[in-house]
Amino acid sequence: MARIVIVSNRVPIPKARVPAAGGLTVALRDLLIPGSMWFGWSGRLSSDPSLQPALVEARGVTYATVDLSAEAHRAFYVGFANGALWPLLHFRLGLMHYRREDYLGYLAVNQTFATALGQVLQPDDTVWAHDYHLLPFGRMLRQQGFNGPLGFFLHVPFVPPSMLEAIPVAREMVADLCAYDVVGFQTEEHARDFRDCAQRLLGAMVDGEWIRLNGRRMRAFADPIGIDAQAFAEEAERSANDKLVHRVSGSLVGRLLAVGVDRMDYSKGLPNRFEAYGRLLERHPEHRRRIHFLQICPRSREEVDEYRKLRAELDRLTGRINGRFSEFDWTPLRYSTRPAPRSTLAGLYRIGRIGVVTPLRDGMNLVAKEFVAAQPDDDPGVLVLSKFAGAAHELTEALIVNPFDPDAIADAMHAALTMPQPERRERHVALKAKVFRTTASVYCQRFLEALHAPERKLQAA
Repeated sequence: MARIVIVSNRVPIPKARVPAAGGLTVALRDLLIPGSMWFGWSGRLSSDPSLQPALVEARGVTYATVDLSAEAHRAFYVGFANGALWPLLHFRLGLMHYRREDYLGYLAVNQTFATALGQVLQPDDTVWAHDYHLLPFGRMLRQQGFNGPLGFFLHVPFVPPSMLEAIPVAREMVADLCAYDVVGFQTEEHARDFRDCAQRLLGAMVDGEWIRLNGRRMRAFADPIGIDAQAFAEEAERSANDKLVHRVSGSLVGRLLAVGVDRMDYSKGLPNRFEAYGRLLERHPEHRRRIHFLQICPRSREEVDEYRKLRAELDRLTGRINGRFSEFDWTPLRYSTRPAPRSTLAGLYRIGRIGVVTPLRDGMNLVAKEFVAAQPDDDPGVLVLSKFAGAAHELTEALIVNPFDPDAIADAMHAALTMPQPERRERHVALKAKVFRTTASVYCQRFLEALHAPERKLQAA
């Protein structure tokens, strides 16, 4: 059997006796079998990084990593990937900061990755690269002489041609993605936008999911990522014994819990969410003292100015809401920037009456699926979900909202709090069936079937 080689920006090497819990690790768990490999950055900065990958074996999987210099990492990660690509692909052109030197640094790190991986690749390997950090990686790996199956999956949204053209290297980015055999997207909308870009910017021929360019064919299709729904549901049931979950549950004293879990990022719509909660309490005083809102948003990318400003704004909104509505024995909004273990999150979802998932843009958003999987069947909560999250294309029985409209979010939260139990159960049954059908295992299987399909061998025909 051909070896699967996963490539990502960071490599999550598992610690001894501790199950890996990162989002990508969980999604790709079925592929992490003895003999497979995971390649990428070690997370270490070095003044003299080597191109020879460091190899570590854990549970039969080889983790191959390289260090980066501080200067290379700044240009690659802070500068281009998160200063230009992230805001562009999340429809935030006003926050995009493009500098040519950052783009050149981004190319240089991708070249480093391709050169380093080329030293340990075998001819019959199957390579699967992940996310916006690695757009040119496939082209560079081909230039190293690798001819095996080569796939790419974009976890974040893609944008239409009129928006992509805002970045000066739009043509190069699309051409780089066309160097892969198969490119997967979270939704058909994202896949269609990419095919439109290939046609408009490069003059490619498009036939359904297939793109023909420079004498070769590649496929761009939708393959929505999922979770291990059964395992997460079981974790949520066990979490009744989690100390933090027990403390939160005990503090509710008969009140209902609304819960949001997001990385602190301007794409997550957190200020609008807080504004919506304040409007809910203002317009519906009957919900005061009846609900707690717990928002967990671990800090991230604090070296980027926009993220520091976001945290300051959330601090201000939290103070305003609690200052206006709190009573001696009730604090309406709890807001924590500390990360919580996966088991704790599962338990918090389970006791939540409302799951609030309202990003301004998101490739998928697995929190929505985790909230559904964690809910008890007999008395389930209600999911309030942004129409601009990829999950909204699947989870249509959620209360779908426009995340730019705090009034609409407030109305949906009110509807969730007053929804009769039979309707909550009916919605939950439909949502649960979808979450348990489009699992992480199905996601992996579907992508690898596309990558190994007979059509790939005919791409040069």
